[in-house]
Formats: sequence, structure tokens, C-alpha cells
Amino acid sequence: MNNKIPDITIIGGGVIGLLTAREFFQAGATVTVIEKNQIGRESSWAGGGILLPLYPWRQPDAITRLVIQSLILYPALASQLKAEAGIDPEWNPCGLLMAKNPDIAAATNWCRANDVRFESAGAEFFNLLNTQPDNPLWMPDIAQARNPRLVKSLKQDLINKGIRLIEQCELEDVTLAQGRITSITTSTGQFAVNQLILCAGAWTGQLFQQFFPSIGHAPEIAPVKGQMLLFDARPDTLPYMVLDEDQYLIPRLDGKILAGSTVEQDDFNKTTTTEARDRLESFALNLLPALKNYPLINHWAGLRPGTKHGVPYIDKHPEIANLSLNAGHFRNGLAMGPASAQLMVDLILDRPAVVASEPYRLSSPH
Repeated sequence: MNNKIPDITIIGGGVIGLLTAREFFQAGATVTVIEKNQIGRESSWAGGGILLPLYPWRQPDAITRLVIQSLILYPALASQLKAEAGIDPEWNPCGLLMAKNPDIAAATNWCRANDVRFESAGAEFFNLLNTQPDNPLWMPDIAQARNPRLVKSLKQDLINKGIRLIEQCELEDVTLAQGRITSITTSTGQFAVNQLILCAGAWTGQLFQQFFPSIGHAPEIAPVKGQMLLFDARPDTLPYMVLDEDQYLIPRLDGKILAGSTVEQDDFNKTTTTEARDRLESFALNLLPALKNYPLINHWAGLRPGTKHGVPYIDKHPEIANLSLNAGHFRNGLAMGPASAQLMVDLILDRPAVVASEPYRLSSPH
């Protein structure tokens, strides 16, 4: 058994686990992160990185609260990571064009209520695009982060800070005594724990059922597959992100353009399909005809941690004294991540919460 017991042990090395580890470190805690595969190579790696939910006014307010706080935190976070880790997470406030907004009154009300700048998008926004705009909305301050770069940057930052990261280490058993977890057994050995936090994304619900089958307040989190494409375009082919109905194009700083995404109930199957590729490619080439000049270079899938309404679980377990959860962010792990980490640390360290915690409790609807 490892003799040095960290204050915090985190199961899951995706963006939520890494941000949570970083927040605890900044609060003075010692942290170990345990990841069953490679750090950040699941949903965190696979997503598009738009730092705003698709049509946030159609989402529960609980999502908005974490997103707005994260928007406040991101500029400093990205700047610190770039400077201290030496890896640019490519936080890029390139703006977001929403081509079709039949519920424009709800959209503008949401923007005003949350101090998100917006304006009606004129014809000049559509010179490169082939679509029929419907109350198009331009949101100039909305940023993106390049998922793999953000994860690499966070990982290096944690290594630099001396946080212990254990990869290829699968949770195999949990020892409970008098309502507390005393130790965990993994594929690489046994670890004593003080506080244990499940940040295992799409696998969190499965882990809870496996190790705590007779204990209540189980999180309802299930995998939801999303497939994406990448085109090898040149810089300035597309200057901003475009959302057209339920699909989008995201231009990276190097010019590559990401097209996404599907929403599929397919258990833990990450296989890509020809059908999804053809559908996404057709969408991308139709919306941005200039993409016909550039090769399609990548097609992948990831598993999002889905909850019924997309609201994550961020809570201390009411029956197991030293178990907490920060998981279930569905499509918005990056968009809600910094504030989610902040709230998790607020709860465990009894700090005044910046975001009210009630909607994320295990007993609340998600």
C-alpha cells in the first residue's frame, strides 16, 4: 500500500478530473489522479471545444450558471496554461455565428440576461456559406479551445506542479468501513484514500453500480456517442465558428476545420460508421463549399457522459462520507469545466460557493 496518502484522489483523467485536480492544488491540497487508459483521451479529446452549449437558452439554467462562470475563468486559465505548461491550449475567441434561430426572442433575452454580447448577423457573414439564414445571430466573444491541446496543456501543468498522475490504472475494488472509503484496489496496486472523487465521465454510472450496488443516490450517467470529421483546410478558409441547426463547423488556428457531430445511443461502442461520415461530410461541403478543395483527413468518435437534461452531478455523496462526484457534463465538459472544478472544491473545502450547488446534487433532477 502506498504510504503517502494524498488529500484528494481523483478517479478519471479527463478534462473534468484534470481541472478539479488543478483547483485543489491551488487550494493547497495534495492530489493523485488515477486514469484507466491515457490521460484525457476519451470524450475530452474527441469533442469540438465550443465554449458555449448549442442554443443555451434551450438548456436548463443549471447549465447556464456553470457556463457563464467558466467563461469568466477561461481567459486567465488559458493564459496561465500557455505560460506555465508551455503548451498552447488554443483558446481562441473567434466568435460564433448561429445561422438559424426561430426562437430569436428567447435567444436575445438569454444573451442580455447573461451579459453575452450579440448582434444580428448581416449578409456579409454568409458570403462563404450556403444556407438559408433564419434570424441569424453573431456572438463575437464566444471562444473555442482545441480539446487535445487543452488536455495536453493541463496534463503538463499538473506534472509541473508535482501532482501525481497514474495512467493505465484501472479501479478494481473499493473498501468501505463505517460509511467511509478506506482504500481502493487498482490494477497497479492498493491506495489508501482520504477523499475520493469520481470524475470518470461516461463510465461514472457504471463504476458506481459496480462498487456501490446497494447504496442509494446512484448517478444516472450513460454514454452517448458523437462522431466528428476534420478537413485539412488553410488558415482563413473560415474565420469563425458556424452552428447551422444541430451541426457545426469549427476552424482551428492552423486552418483545419472540424465538422460535427452525431448524437447516438450505442452503449460503450466507439466505432465510427460510414453513414455518419457521409452525413457529416455532406453537411460540411454543402454549408462551406470551399471545403471541396481540401481533403478529409480524420474521422473519430467519442463517448459523452450523458444525463437526461445535460446537467452534471457535482456533489458530496450523502451516505459515503468521503466520496464525491464531478461527472455527467454531456456535450459541455469544456464549457462547464472550470466552474465545475471550482464548485467541487468549494463543496469539499466548505468555501463559499461561487455557483449555487443545489441543481447539481445527487438528489436533484439531471
